[in-house]
Amino acid sequence: MKFELLTTDPGSRARAGKITTDHGEIETPIFMPVGTVASVKGVHQKELKEDINPDIILGNTYHLYLRPQTEILKKAGGLHKFMNWDRNILTDSGGYQVYSLSARRKIKEEGVKFKSHIDGSYHTFTPENVMEIQRAIGADIIMAFDECTPYPCDYNYAKRSMHMTHRWLDRCINHLAKTPEIYDYQQTLFPIVQGSTYKDLRKQSAEYIANAGAEGNAIGGLSVGEPAEEMYAMTEVVTEILPEDKPRYLMGVGTPINILENIALGIDMFDCVMPTRNGRNGMLFTSHGTINIKNKKWEDDFSPLDPEGESFVDSMYSKAYVRHLFSVNEMLGRQIASIHNLSFYLWLVREARKHILAGDFPQWKDKMVKQMDKRL
Repeated sequence: MKFELLTTDPGSRARAGKITTDHGEIETPIFMPVGTVASVKGVHQKELKEDINPDIILGNTYHLYLRPQTEILKKAGGLHKFMNWDRNILTDSGGYQVYSLSARRKIKEEGVKFKSHIDGSYHTFTPENVMEIQRAIGADIIMAFDECTPYPCDYNYAKRSMHMTHRWLDRCINHLAKTPEIYDYQQTLFPIVQGSTYKDLRKQSAEYIANAGAEGNAIGGLSVGEPAEEMYAMTEVVTEILPEDKPRYLMGVGTPINILENIALGIDMFDCVMPTRNGRNGMLFTSHGTINIKNKKWEDDFSPLDPEGESFVDSMYSKAYVRHLFSVNEMLGRQIASIHNLSFYLWLVREARKHILAGDFPQWKDKMVKQMDKRL
């Protein structure tokens, strides 16, 4: 993997760059649609590729390990071939899913024993076997195994957990060096900064992760319930330390406003289930604010879904029609909303990139944050 930093905005830490892997170029800042179980929920690969058009999507190690299972993915020739996606894929490490199974898992130095949410069967994730699983899945960018701490989190617990995540990282790196790639392209490991919402721990973790010398770095354990101001404060601490010549990925973030504020702090990569999950519940993100399409006020509004939107759904369907689809529980409504939201998120990061390259990002960001912080 290669990262080229093209420019840094003069009025903020926002950056425009380019990541190149064996599956093509990724222009940053970028938003990665979440394809949890080898599918971006409700969206065909044709729509994903031709209309939403992301350079990279995300797959989920925990879910893919359970279903369809790594043996099936190996037989298919890896996740790219299995889901017929010829662009980049990033897989998370499973650490966040294990965190969200708090009642079903036991964390020890060796790794995490957990119960499957599907059938209650027991499984163990260790730094070593998570590297092997991600080799078999075959993503271009793979994540080190970490523990994602909850919020709020006791300081001593956060500290112990952070040090364990660092030890797990060393085990990931050592094991990966001994585990050959399965497919005919390279995979790149990103370690993950932890430390909850404690500045001193975040600083310590960022230094440890920077010293690992990986080709890219991630920030985990944020967007787990803490106020946005705390998220921004932690991101700022970490981006001051992480190397400038490597891409920085903020995991699981977030709202369109969160994304713009974190771009301003020097983040290059994002992912979040929000565009599709909120879309399935009738929330549409637009450049002028959020729409709850289920509201009665849209019942006889025959204007396009989003006159400024770039997706085919934005001009093809009216607000009244999409509201009707939701009111009769028609699956198409949820699909339209998902496509619209994903298209909007990709438009947003690409506009941000244009303004970073033009040198007027802060002014544009402030205007957009004001506009988007409205209920329509």
